[in-house]
Amino acid sequence: MPKTEQSAAASHMGINVPESRFLDATRIARIDGGRYEAEEIQGALHLIRKGDRVLELGAGLGLVGAVIARNCAPARVLSFEANPELIEPIRALYRMNGLEDVISVRNQVAVSALDRPETLPFHVHRSFLGSSLNPTAVRVKETVDVPTASFAAICAELKPDVIVMDIEGGELELLEHAALDGVRAMVIEFHPNAYEVSGMRRCKDLLRAAGFTPVPALSTRWVWAAERAAPGA
Repeated sequence: MPKTEQSAAASHMGINVPESRFLDATRIARIDGGRYEAEEIQGALHLIRKGDRVLELGAGLGLVGAVIARNCAPARVLSFEANPELIEPIRALYRMNGLEDVISVRNQVAVSALDRPETLPFHVHRSFLGSSLNPTAVRVKETVDVPTASFAAICAELKPDVIVMDIEGGELELLEHAALDGVRAMVIEFHPNAYEVSGMRRCKDLLRAAGFTPVPALSTRWVWAAERAAPGA
């Protein structure tokens, strides 16, 4: 059993989640009951194959990526999380579960546009679920500058087979410029509160144009588990 540094507050699919100030009774119950990010997790479990390289954009608490690392036998999971307050709790979760050889997290924002700035302002919400790049976010506690990373360079380094994306509204801008060559499948959560329903439709149109089709049994209006047809199919 992996050596733990602190007590586990919740668990799901073989992953223990360490105690932290980001866990309240409601969130613990959702994790224990399998309701926390359930659609993303189910989509990832269906699409990711043994030996896949997985890019996770928006790690959140770290649970989704850790479930993938534990249950899907990927070759590597590389996660990105813009909120600097979450980085150490995420790494503590990886350590608690003995996953550091499989999954790692970087405190950067992936940007696909060619005119990528060196940093972007990130608005830390009083609840981490509301934190985002959106300048109109309410109840912002503070705004911090977060370093950016080139999406193209990330893909050149990792060569992801699957992308799992939950970036609180940043997905539209990323998809507008992203080259998704070589990516077999995606799990993506849409955030029309950030770019309206028209923006969500644009995200879906961009994915369809890139060859992705949602898996009906695993996709909803807000979350898609989508894959490309095999060459020649």
